[in-house]
Amino acid sequence: MPELPEVETVRRTLERTLVGKKIVDAEIATDDIVFKGLSPTIVRDAVVGRTVNAAGRRGKYFWLELDEKPWLFAHLGMAGWLREIGAPTIRLREHGQAPMEDAEGRPKFLKMLLTAEDGRKVVMTDGRRLARIWLGESPDKDPAISKLSRDMYLDLPTAEEIHAKVVKKSAPIKAILLDQAVFAGVGNWIADEVLYVAGIRPSRLGNSLSPEETAKLREAIRFVLDHAVNVGADKEQFPDTWLFHYRWGGTKGDDLIEGQPIVREQIGGRTTAWVPSRQK
Repeated sequence: MPELPEVETVRRTLERTLVGKKIVDAEIATDDIVFKGLSPTIVRDAVVGRTVNAAGRRGKYFWLELDEKPWLFAHLGMAGWLREIGAPTIRLREHGQAPMEDAEGRPKFLKMLLTAEDGRKVVMTDGRRLARIWLGESPDKDPAISKLSRDMYLDLPTAEEIHAKVVKKSAPIKAILLDQAVFAGVGNWIADEVLYVAGIRPSRLGNSLSPEETAKLREAIRFVLDHAVNVGADKEQFPDTWLFHYRWGGTKGDDLIEGQPIVREQIGGRTTAWVPSRQK
């Protein structure tokens, strides 16, 4: 599933290709699920002829700020993706090695294709139909986005602010990290990596963490997200020492990272990988 680094990569793609330009054409698929019941005509009329003023993101949601309302909002779901036509792109784990174009060279599973006035094109695709695209007034008025915390990459809270929220909660810190109202943008593998870097056991209760530990947690969030975003979410470029490269193995917990056993278990209803010798 695309997490914050992937969605920030999408936002930067939109910023690079569309911001400051007019959208001159839009191909919109007929899909009541992805477009929440909006017809292709409604979506097309809302974006064609509009200039893109900015590309925004909070957590795993992103949007285009147009020169007139409504704005265009989206979420990638489990396997959605947005890329510039003709430019290099990463592949999500969910994509496997299947071709991204059909026999005629058109993007497979196309949901939306936007063309800028300079001819550059961006396409959003989704084979599982779990992505969502909709129109709205602003992120602060959107029912889902308005419930999110500050973004953990674009607007990371201070260590003191994080501690004040975490110590009020009696849930495992792994579950708290996945709460988008507290840590917007943090997903499953990022939570595991952050806790590994910070040296914190994922089953520790939030109200058991000291100010020093939440400071380490904040440092780990910044470290992991900075690295992942700076390489465009290309997992092949993640540091070799990251737990990420080992967490996708079997379920018996007998794999090793730097000679230390990895345990895999369910915490907060999510598969969790951690290293007992490193995380207390």
